[in-house]
Amino acid sequence: MPDKDIQIADSKGKLGVLIPGLGAVSTTFIAGVFAVLKGAAQPIGSLTQMGTIRLGKRTDKRSPLIKDFVPLADINDIVFGGWDIFEENCYESAVTSGVLKKELLDQVKDELTAIKPMKAVFDKNYVKKLDGPNVKTGDTKYDLAMQLIEEIKDFKQNNGLDRLVMVWCGSTEIFLQQTETHTTIEKFEEGLKNNSPDIAPSMIYAYAALKLGIPYANGAPNLTIDVPALVDLAKQNNVPVVGKDFKTGQTLMKTILAPGLKARLLGLSGWFSTNILGNRDGEVLDDPESFKTKEESKLSVLEYILQPEMYPELYGNIYHKVRINYYPPRGDNKEGWDNLDIFGWLGYPMQIKIDFLCRDSILAAPIVLDLVLFLDLAARSGMKGIQEWLSFYFKSPMCAPELYPEHDLFIQLKKLKNTLRHIMGEEPITHLGLEYYD
Repeated sequence: MPDKDIQIADSKGKLGVLIPGLGAVSTTFIAGVFAVLKGAAQPIGSLTQMGTIRLGKRTDKRSPLIKDFVPLADINDIVFGGWDIFEENCYESAVTSGVLKKELLDQVKDELTAIKPMKAVFDKNYVKKLDGPNVKTGDTKYDLAMQLIEEIKDFKQNNGLDRLVMVWCGSTEIFLQQTETHTTIEKFEEGLKNNSPDIAPSMIYAYAALKLGIPYANGAPNLTIDVPALVDLAKQNNVPVVGKDFKTGQTLMKTILAPGLKARLLGLSGWFSTNILGNRDGEVLDDPESFKTKEESKLSVLEYILQPEMYPELYGNIYHKVRINYYPPRGDNKEGWDNLDIFGWLGYPMQIKIDFLCRDSILAAPIVLDLVLFLDLAARSGMKGIQEWLSFYFKSPMCAPELYPEHDLFIQLKKLKNTLRHIMGEEPITHLGLEYYD
């Protein structure tokens, strides 16, 4: 049932957006927001800026823009800041990334040039293919966390900000699994003070944000906030969190196609996926330990959507392979190639081929914008802990420990829009529709 008693704090005032990792995704997002504000481009791909939401019956003909239905922060009020291991300002970083045309970048050059990265929390043991000079130093990981906390406080004060959101847009770290260090906040803080190898840089950022009551989104497949200690800290401090791994190219296609195959009960023998990518993300994933983190994120999608334990004849023996190949000439223009071996009536075989020539950062940028605005809305609405309704944007959506993650893109979108209806006291839409024929 809708909750007509939810109190939503005012969206007015400046909203700070803090980003660890001012590389291709971040600068494409930031430049895009400035370009939209100047009327130089459209926010295509952004649900918060261009999406509509149906309210009531189809015959009511009420379908306002989402941004006119829920009280989102105005993008005019966003102030950007972030950290990076390289000293380039956002304009220089955007030029280096090679995603956006110089003609567009030059229209927002002054705004981008003004955004300079703070020194990053970085440890080459967790991202082995990168190194840079703009890095914090400290005796312990706890010291580094305290440096971040003071830096964030200064950023908020110096920019006259009312609220903040943090979105991880940094690199994929090596594969980590949950350990005893991650079970409680006390053990986690002890691990920070003892320089535990179980605590990666992304976790230090998350800890700093959550201690300050700042919503946090994890855009990489890193373990980061997907541990009891940090989820509990988020609940204690009334902070919404969400992750993990932005759903952009190949996995987006899987979460569109796989539900269609299952809906029509078409069988699947194998799904082979390969990617070529030449940007910094591709270079990082050239390391087997970072690729392992990404692979786990990509492989889980089909199993949860197709439910082989319920449909053993159709999906009980799928061969699913994922490859990512670093290919520098391609830059940010990723190519995802998929071969699907499917079968239909009487077991007769068929094939589907997909060649998705996509632009990774172009697909990710509107995701970052939506997450910033929706997480800020969640915080102002008193929501805390894991925000499963934002699974729509992630390859490996976080959910309660007793649940399985929902990967079906269309179910995810229904969940997101019904949550917005719930927040605003509107009836959820079930699409039953029998009342039209009574």
